[in-house]
Amino acid sequence: MSAMTVPNLAIGSDHHLMPVLGFGTAASPPPEPLLLKQTVLDAIKLGYRHFDTSPRYLTEEPLGEALAEAVSLGLVGSRSELFVTSKLWCADAHGGLVVPAIQRSLKNLKLDYLDLYLIHWPVSSKPGKYKFPIEEDDFLPMDYEAVWSEMEECKRLGLAKCIGVSNFSCKKLQHILSIATIPPSVNQVEMSPVWQQRKLKELCKSKGIVLTAYSVLGSRGAFWGTPKIMESDVLKEIADAKGKTVAQVSMRWAYEEGVSMVVKSFTKKRLEENLKIFDWSLTEEEMHRISTEIAQCRIVGGEVYISKKGPIKSLEEMWDASLSLRVLASFHLLPRHQLVLLTAYQPTNEMYVRTSSDACKMGRYRM
Repeated sequence: MSAMTVPNLAIGSDHHLMPVLGFGTAASPPPEPLLLKQTVLDAIKLGYRHFDTSPRYLTEEPLGEALAEAVSLGLVGSRSELFVTSKLWCADAHGGLVVPAIQRSLKNLKLDYLDLYLIHWPVSSKPGKYKFPIEEDDFLPMDYEAVWSEMEECKRLGLAKCIGVSNFSCKKLQHILSIATIPPSVNQVEMSPVWQQRKLKELCKSKGIVLTAYSVLGSRGAFWGTPKIMESDVLKEIADAKGKTVAQVSMRWAYEEGVSMVVKSFTKKRLEENLKIFDWSLTEEEMHRISTEIAQCRIVGGEVYISKKGPIKSLEEMWDASLSLRVLASFHLLPRHQLVLLTAYQPTNEMYVRTSSDACKMGRYRM
């Protein structure tokens, strides 16, 4: 088949073009290098041009090899046809370490520049310590001003065409905006039909920041993943009515919300299916159903970045939400014998319900 064309969004003051659908490389465990290389080449043949990585994912080197091979094989005319995103890891989120960090990523990727460089999490850890999960004693306060100033320097030096953030709440994003000379072009966050990020989306829109969604399909196969999206009755009904897959409906919803997205798959058939979302649309009624009938829950809580010994001690501090906690012996969604931690976000009462097996069944209820 001929390569499909993915629409672009203009980001940053330079209006750099970013394909709205990106190929994600985050997986647990990380993909085998040969598998990743072949999948990237397959993706490029199909029409993917946007690739998302991070030092944390351990995928920069094989991705770089695949992109170089794609250019040498003539699958793309030149590097300029590709859009590559990488991220600043927590151990390098310090004044004096940001430029060396992007230079390492560029070396790994065999590139002269990144199209987009993001602060991966609003968290710093001890320099030089790259073990994950981060040790409880290794979390440090982030010097936002120093880190963002050096992110801006990455752009000035031509090492990154655009800069941005990832996993930043409204409050943390507003803080960056208050100190920035060059505002972030993108905020990459969890967003899907089960976590619609209405408030953050409106803030980003008002500030000219593009929201990029990850976990649009629920991150199947990852330790943080959930089947909640693929098992949604609402999405299934819409998919059946339109002759589409649930994944396609979820992705089309994100596209119609005006955001870009990063989606992971190492199966050629799914890679192809994921591209087939641009020549049809959801009706107003279908969009309304997704907006109103699907219970909201966060999949990626960021618990591994929370430490009683660090600057971010709770989910409340991570996401800047007002929380109330209750431990219940039973809950009507779950078997009675399972202990449940219920976390409600005020004032919307969006709840986390985690069982002892770390399964996540969530919904919206009144306290």
